[in-house]
Parts: sequence; structure tokens; C-alpha cells
Amino acid sequence: MMGPNHDFSGAHVLVTGGTSGIGAATAASFRDAGAVVTITGTRSGPADYDTDMEGYRYLQLDVEDKTQIDAVAAALPRLDILVNNAGFALPSIGLDEWEPDIFNRAVNMLLLGTFRMARRTVDMLAQSIVPGGGSVIGIASMSSYFGIPIVPGYGAAKTGLVGLTRTMAAQWGVRGVRANAVAAGVTRSRMTAGMFDHEAAIAPTLARTPLGRLGEPQDIADAILFLASPAARWITGQTLAVDGGYTISG
Repeated sequence: MMGPNHDFSGAHVLVTGGTSGIGAATAASFRDAGAVVTITGTRSGPADYDTDMEGYRYLQLDVEDKTQIDAVAAALPRLDILVNNAGFALPSIGLDEWEPDIFNRAVNMLLLGTFRMARRTVDMLAQSIVPGGGSVIGIASMSSYFGIPIVPGYGAAKTGLVGLTRTMAAQWGVRGVRANAVAAGVTRSRMTAGMFDHEAAIAPTLARTPLGRLGEPQDIADAILFLASPAARWITGQTLAVDGGYTISG
């Protein structure tokens, strides 16, 4: 059997953090489905990456910088789908989120930055005429549901994202804009590379996961495309766990 076959011809999509991992898989899926896709990354231009950027418009974005968020939003002539993917857990680069200033960075990056991008683009999303209407999709986490001690800031932001998704849906539904999120289980990325490389580190998660494997970026991308598609046209304010069953297993 083949995977889902979506048609996003004519849709304009922004995927923040679209240069690797979940963001790259999502951007490629929208591009292959016919969308006009803009991606963001922290480097100055697409030539600074080893990966193939063909078929995308690239904009530089540090999601911790509100002026850059505003600039990216202002550079878009039109937008139908926003995927707020940019950001990472700061302990993955050796920082301690139990330090208040680092905690603040995590929340600013993963919650305030997400809100600001959505707020700055909602007027364009509300003008969307694509089937299913304008759509905001965020990337939540298992830390949206569980206390994971190493990431207090990341976890607080991802928990807040679930509430923010509901609130955006309630506020913007009258304008035809849907807001949903995908709560990704442990998924292969640069942030989780160290975990994937050590069997002992992933063993407890695998033992609790009914489907018996960790996630690949395409697993999350497929869920994002569904939520942005006409098949989900009456779904808003929801957070869909894509985790192989981890959250429902004892």
C-alpha cells in the first residue's frame, strides 16, 4: 500500500526550521504535493547547508529574535499553512534549563516565538481559499504530557503550546483558520541523534511503545499534512499524539 496522496497545488506553506529532521521531511512532503514552500533556517543562505534546498524559498530566521520573526512574516506575499517547527531542547547543546535565564530562552524560542509567528501571519491565513482553509500547525512533544526532568523549559513551552493551540482555534475559527498540533514521540533528528546511537538510552522508550520502534521524520510529516488537508477540515484545537502508542501504554 502507498502512503497518503495529498494535493496541495497552489497552497503557500511556511515551515520554520525546515532544513533538517521533521521540518525537512514536512517541507519536502508539501513540495512534492504541489505546494509553494518557504523554509527557514538559522544560517545566512541555502548554500550554507549540505542538504538539497531545490524547490524552496529560503529565509533566515532565529526564532528567538522577534524582529526576525516579524521580517519573515512581512516577506511572505501569501500564506495558507504555517508549520511552527523551529526550535530545540537546549540541553542538546550542553545548556542547563534549570538555570532561569536558559529556561527563559527555551520558553521564548518554543512558545513565544511560535505565538508571534502565528499572530503575525493570521491575517494572511484568514484570506486562504485552499480547501480546508488556513491552518496553523505546531509541534508538541511527549514533554507536553510528562515531566521530563532534563528539559523543564522545553517541557513548559511544549505544554503551553497545547493550551495555545486550543486558544488560537477558539479565537480564529470564526475567521476560517484552524489550529492544531502534533505531539511527536521520540523521533530521529539532530537533537535526538545521541539517543538513537545508544541502545541503552532508547530501551525504556521502546519497551513502552506498543508499535515497537521510534519515530522517523516522515511519520510526523504525514500527520502534519493530514491536519493541513481538507480531510481534517472539521478538526481544530486538537493535539494529535504521533508516538507509536507511547502515551497510552502503561
